Amino acid sequence: MFRQTAFGIALSMLVLASGMSSTNVPGQTSTKKSDRRQVLSMSSRRVTLPVTIKSTDLERSIFDDINRYRASKGLPKLSLNTRISRQARIHSQNMANGKIPFSHQGFRRRVSAIPIRYRSAAENVAFNLGYSDPAQEAVAGWLHSPGHLANIKGNYNMTGIGVATNSQGEVYLTQIFLRSGR
Repeated sequence: MFRQTAFGIALSMLVLASGMSSTNVPGQTSTKKSDRRQVLSMSSRRVTLPVTIKSTDLERSIFDDINRYRASKGLPKLSLNTRISRQARIHSQNMANGKIPFSHQGFRRRVSAIPIRYRSAAENVAFNLGYSDPAQEAVAGWLHSPGHLANIKGNYNMTGIGVATNSQGEVYLTQIFLRSGR
């Protein structure tokens, strides 16, 4: 079996434009339940018309934006891993479908299900509604949040990204970071 208990786990959560966030919490998942209240706009990029979302394009956009940021800070780029992305997509789909609340609920289970040995893992989660570019909004929010930024700048070498939407137009985004190795 390829699983290994993580020595360090860092989590962050963000509801874009609502101001709700949790900080980096090594070793545990967030247990704070958030209601799915209406998100108020604090950005001029908000649109009111329905937006067509192609999840794979958003996932690629997040991957590219995060790696561009890391490169600008002299950090090594992350490699995109389909096994990690699968778990990130499942989490985003479960939140979008209301099977679990918008949270890091089940984080340890998610990373344990990835058949990769890892030393540390982290997760950023975002939710937004009505933006023309939900990926750009998520990344911008993460970069302005100390806990999320710590994950983005962390000593990780692999990532997976999953995006899901629901019939209300809510967009859920999950990025999992891993540091592979023994």
